[in-house]
Amino acid sequence: MCALVVAGTGLAGCAGEDPDEGTNGVGRLSAGKIQNRARTAAEAADAVRLHGTVVSGGRAYTLDMRLKDDGATGSVTAKDATFQLLRIGEQLYLKAGAEFWSHGDDQGEDGEADAAAAGKLDGKYVKVPQGDPSYQKFSGFTDKDVLLDGLLTLHGTLAKDGHHEQAGVRTIRISGDKGSGGTLDVSLEGTPYPLRLVRGGKAGTLRFSAWGTDFALKEPAKDETVDYGRELPTS
Repeated sequence: MCALVVAGTGLAGCAGEDPDEGTNGVGRLSAGKIQNRARTAAEAADAVRLHGTVVSGGRAYTLDMRLKDDGATGSVTAKDATFQLLRIGEQLYLKAGAEFWSHGDDQGEDGEADAAAAGKLDGKYVKVPQGDPSYQKFSGFTDKDVLLDGLLTLHGTLAKDGHHEQAGVRTIRISGDKGSGGTLDVSLEGTPYPLRLVRGGKAGTLRFSAWGTDFALKEPAKDETVDYGRELPTS
């Protein structure tokens, strides 16, 4: 009778229907086990795309990155400046406009030198020396394991927060401290990958896709590359 009612009315289901029927089954687990399954799936994946916002140290970043074990490519926006990041192995490249490198309020000889350096770096892939403070600052956006390990954590007491949907995929949502510690949507279809993370403390929202989908990383052409030396201008 329930099936006839559903077919005749277009309703999604009937009272008492199992929302986890036909899924990968993680929705039946405890919130803690769901989080562990999601983290394990993420760690085992060769690649992922993440996009959204992250607030760190009082500063907001908009990310659109594709990550894999041996490198990454994508863009980061902070304030009004957008820059491209490309990492192949240990070599990190940063590409940005002159305004990213320039200190517009500087005057005098230092300001002129700064403007000249910014002009040389404008629109080029700049090799970031590993000893430069910028390397540690920006390479974190390109390290799949470090980035995911730092993001895929909910704080406080974990609980399940119902069945939902992300980009047409059924999910189970878990939350920390009733949402104040963040929420995580985990796929109920196929591998239980994380699909959407709302970080606690209004620290941003990220979406994850293309899990396990490889992508090419290519060294930039020589005429598009600048090797600035040991230390980059302060940016």
